[in-house]
Amino acid sequence: MSNVRKLNEYSDDVSNAELVKKSQLGDKGAFEELVKRHQELVFSLAYKLTGNRELANDVAQEAFIRAWKAIQKFRGDSTFSTWIYRITVNTAWTLRKKAKKHYSLNIEETQEPVVIDEKKDPEFLAMNSDLSSVLKKALDQIPIEQRIIVELKNIEGRSHKEIAEYLDISVTAAKVRLHRAHQKLRQILEEIDV
Repeated sequence: MSNVRKLNEYSDDVSNAELVKKSQLGDKGAFEELVKRHQELVFSLAYKLTGNRELANDVAQEAFIRAWKAIQKFRGDSTFSTWIYRITVNTAWTLRKKAKKHYSLNIEETQEPVVIDEKKDPEFLAMNSDLSSVLKKALDQIPIEQRIIVELKNIEGRSHKEIAEYLDISVTAAKVRLHRAHQKLRQILEEIDV
């Protein structure tokens, strides 16, 4: 009964910073509240990085486990959201490499087509689906380091500064890596017969 009360004691008025401090003192209820507040963000990012719901669930779970184990090291130089985002990116990177050794992903089966327009025209939707499929195949061919940056910038709309914080690199490095990723994508797309 006391565990239930403890898990429910944190309202929306309690800041993430306060929850982090309590978590650092060993309060599992505080950390569970942080998980609750960030689970959609973490899963969404994991899914965008892996393209597979099952692997995204594994990434999200592992990211929170890593965060709990490292919560003592969190200094508060960034927000908890930025910190867990960075852990998620690193976890996706690691688990995706392991997953590629065990099974291959069929990107057409794991990701829904990107819909650019709300039009109901079947011809437009078919063209959009074909284009989406080509872009997904091209993205899948670039190294994961580059794919992460492209997805953060072009799909999620993150700034260079945010990308730098998430990946723990300089803003200049983020810009250079994004430029190189775009060049690689352009090269791949030029080679694909559409």
